[in-house]
Amino acid sequence: MRIGVRLAISGLVLASIVVTAAGANVLWFRTATATSRMLAATINAQIVSAVATQLTTIAAEARSAHTAIRTLFLQNVLETREADKREFVFLSQLQSQPAISWVAFGWPDDAFFAAHKLGDSGIEMMEIDLVEGKVKRRVDQYETIMGDIQFESRRFEDTAYSVLKQDWYRDGIKAENPRWFNVTDHPIGPRPSIAFAGPIDVYAKREGVLAVFIEYTRLARFLSQLKVGKSGAAFILDRDGSTIAAPDPEADEIHPQRSDQPLLPVAHSALKQAGSSYDSDGTAAHQIRLTVAGADYEVILTPLAFPGWTLATVIPEAEFLGPVRATIRQLLLGLALLIVAASLLSAWLAQRAVAAPLIKVTGELGHVQRFELDQVRRHSSRLTELETLSGAIADMAGGLAAFRKYIPADLVRNLLNEGVEPRPGGSIRPMTVMFADIAGFTGLSERLGDRIIPLLSSYLDLVSGQVNAHGGTIDKFIGDAVMAFWGAPAATPDHAVKACGAALACLRAVHESGPVDDQGRPLKMRIGINSGDMLVGNIGSEVRLNYTVIGDAVNIASRLEGASKEYGTEIIIGEETRRQAGARIQVRELDRLTVYGRSGGLQIYELLAMAENGSAAPRWVGLYEAGLASYRSRNFAAAMACFEQALTERGDDPPSRIMIERCRLFLKTPPGDDWEATNAMQVK
Repeated sequence: MRIGVRLAISGLVLASIVVTAAGANVLWFRTATATSRMLAATINAQIVSAVATQLTTIAAEARSAHTAIRTLFLQNVLETREADKREFVFLSQLQSQPAISWVAFGWPDDAFFAAHKLGDSGIEMMEIDLVEGKVKRRVDQYETIMGDIQFESRRFEDTAYSVLKQDWYRDGIKAENPRWFNVTDHPIGPRPSIAFAGPIDVYAKREGVLAVFIEYTRLARFLSQLKVGKSGAAFILDRDGSTIAAPDPEADEIHPQRSDQPLLPVAHSALKQAGSSYDSDGTAAHQIRLTVAGADYEVILTPLAFPGWTLATVIPEAEFLGPVRATIRQLLLGLALLIVAASLLSAWLAQRAVAAPLIKVTGELGHVQRFELDQVRRHSSRLTELETLSGAIADMAGGLAAFRKYIPADLVRNLLNEGVEPRPGGSIRPMTVMFADIAGFTGLSERLGDRIIPLLSSYLDLVSGQVNAHGGTIDKFIGDAVMAFWGAPAATPDHAVKACGAALACLRAVHESGPVDDQGRPLKMRIGINSGDMLVGNIGSEVRLNYTVIGDAVNIASRLEGASKEYGTEIIIGEETRRQAGARIQVRELDRLTVYGRSGGLQIYELLAMAENGSAAPRWVGLYEAGLASYRSRNFAAAMACFEQALTERGDDPPSRIMIERCRLFLKTPPGDDWEATNAMQVK
């Protein structure tokens, strides 16, 4: 989004007012926010300490119960199959350890016995075994009365529960020592819990697995007793994001914990957002600020002793920042009134002092952007900075203008207009490329030394002027060689015709100007033109770029320029250029050429002139092409006669002389059956 200078200056004035007036309040708010986070961290530390202590206590109770029962089995005080004593021992452990939910034993024959709390009001004993050939579960229920129990009922029911299929049993029976397990399945159904389970060996015989279970509902009841600010809550989550425990004072072994906790989704979102930046198996806490349903929360994630468990403490920020936000809203209302008054004054001042002069200076930057450097002007201003800026822009334009001889100004404008960015890249386009040089330049430059520069400059001026006049782009100068192209950066439908016109114009310009070498002979040009699909764009590196063309069609144009020396011609064009230019040029077909570095024959043509008003080609062109047809059909005598007539008709025609010599050679030594009438070019 763009804005005017008046609006910008008004905005700066208003911003200064807002910053000045609101600075103290912002600092106050930041301090309040920092204090809020510190208070949240303090509350979290207290909650973490309480939860860690509770988990330590729970783990100690489970280990203590497991060790006590295991010792009775090992000392043979109690046999695993001794039902009465076993029930008494299991019951005593349930009553003495408040956090324990189950004490269970599984045998290798799939028999199972457990003592299970029914909340705080009862206990049930259950045994799973074969009864009359069927797996039955016997359940004895007891009511807890003043620290004692009273039998209530017994029932038998079918069950599909198999202790042999439980992970805590399968791993425990093979283990050497007890360890912790996550358990969901119980004989009464799914009851998420943790279990401390391990093998029982009596007289070196493995009797089964003893397990002490703690249901998550016990943790949920404990979390409900914690005070987390006024309206916060603490949750225990697993590493996969599932809920271990959420505050619920009614949760126990009978009543599952509620999942409709209002702050639980906030805790889940925090754990998900923390992602890989938080390690649930590490030791470092992770504090996150979340906005959910328009309310802000401070959430602190702290790893717990149980692997993968995380304590998520969620505290609404409104508890700490509500009064602060109310004060800030009142401040903003006052600032709004001040802004209205200041905006009117600042807009008027901005228009008078800055906007009008700056718009003029901006216009000069537009000239620089479009590379219209000659149109850049200086502007005076009452403001020193604006006048200095105007002068700097004018000086920059003058400096850039000095580089126009190194960088084609038209090319730069076209690149800007086409939106070509200055970075490596390009695209395939149909284009025409031209290579031109001076015949015998190497020897001439050796003879003249540094005196060659004025002559070369005059020649390059003539060629560059004609290329630009015909809509072409000078790619580069390589000594006396000139490389130019048509069709980019702006698309040119008749690029082949324009290139042919430029080549003929170059010949005329050099002929009319009359530059001569050190021996007084007129300079002669050799030109090669070819059309086709080429890669055009910024070729180079991030440090240095050249807007140029590359590709097979470009290489062929360079070879055609070299072929002019062999055929003694001035301009040779490729078959694609001939096809695209069509009837708008006059040519004669010279030969079929195998170009060095490229397989397959290529039809080449000598460009004679631009066709005007349907003018016909000279008679000698028809004679030459008739001779070429006879030559290709191996009628060398008839071909030689046609070439001789063409030579006589034109007066001097190097290609005809070349073809006459070939015909004489083939009349003496006829070519083989695989002869294809293609001239193999042996030099680049």
